[in-house]
Amino acid sequence: MIVPSRSPALHGLALVVGIVIAWQILFEIAGENAMAPPLDTVRYLLQLLSTAAFWTHLIETARAFTMALALSTVLGLAIGFVLGLHRFSAEVAEPILLGLYSLPKITLYPIVLLAFGLGMPAKVAFGTIHGVMPIAIFTMSAVSAVSPVLLKTGRVLKLGPVQTIRAILFPAALPEIFTGLRVGFSLTLIGTLLGEMFGAQRGLGFLLMTAIGLQNVRVIMAVTLLLVVFAASVSTLLVIVDRRLHRRTR
Repeated sequence: MIVPSRSPALHGLALVVGIVIAWQILFEIAGENAMAPPLDTVRYLLQLLSTAAFWTHLIETARAFTMALALSTVLGLAIGFVLGLHRFSAEVAEPILLGLYSLPKITLYPIVLLAFGLGMPAKVAFGTIHGVMPIAIFTMSAVSAVSPVLLKTGRVLKLGPVQTIRAILFPAALPEIFTGLRVGFSLTLIGTLLGEMFGAQRGLGFLLMTAIGLQNVRVIMAVTLLLVVFAASVSTLLVIVDRRLHRRTR
């Protein structure tokens, strides 16, 4: 007898319930000086969302993250396609990109501050630094792994470089490219928030850093909850799309 598997929605609901229960248990152990309970955090977050000052920080972070993600995507795809189209270049560049990818990006922040100063440019640059590498690496690997038979078919059909990329390379490499975009999304968000924490006067990262300095547990928990809900929701959607793209290529 085959037992039907539970739907992803039930798995997600069970996970959320488990997290809330664990959160409440941790609050009972640690106390209100260390963290806030789930219900109180949700209520306080709703209060923050009703204030104009909080929306100023939220919009600032959204602008910085959107620009950083756009730059990460464009630069990552460009680097990945340029290197992936030449196998020798891909073999030479791969260890270099992996080394840069594994480098703790926070060590580059003084250089970013010197180059861009405080404010929006530094946040965008720091977010881009975090997100561009995984997109470039996944794109390069995907393009270089495309079957040579497909490229020969393009030459037989007398397709130009742009047509070859659009009609052959991009569709064939899309699943792996999308995986890189999914990873780049998460890292770009982290980089943008770190940029706001150490070199900005507005944004959710700045709000978090200020709350940490003032030991304002309610603000810390509320902002963290908002970021976790946003990141988890978008990441879940991206994972669903990613799985469908990979399923089509099997």
